[in-house]
Amino acid sequence: MASSKDYLAFVLDQFANPDVTFKPMMGEFLLYYKGKLFGGIYDDRFLIKPTKEALSFMPDAKRELPYPGAKEMLLVEEVDNREYLTELLKAIEE
Repeated sequence: MASSKDYLAFVLDQFANPDVTFKPMMGEFLLYYKGKLFGGIYDDRFLIKPTKEALSFMPDAKRELPYPGAKEMLLVEEVDNREYLTELLKAIEE
């Protein structure tokens, strides 16, 4: 199942940050922060790469597969919390 452009628009609006950009990729969307890939929208789920910084910020995050055969990523469940997403960007930037 491909992700909807409406969900992508919602996530981007929640960030409200011009440094968060996207590229469409096979029905899904890759997310970049200041040009660096940090996650994506997969099946209308916001997933991020399990970097050391992301794991430190989200130690209890669920791990999910973006697609069959892929490596696990971290599910961001607080997509409707702008403050949380702002802190997430600060964490992954370090």
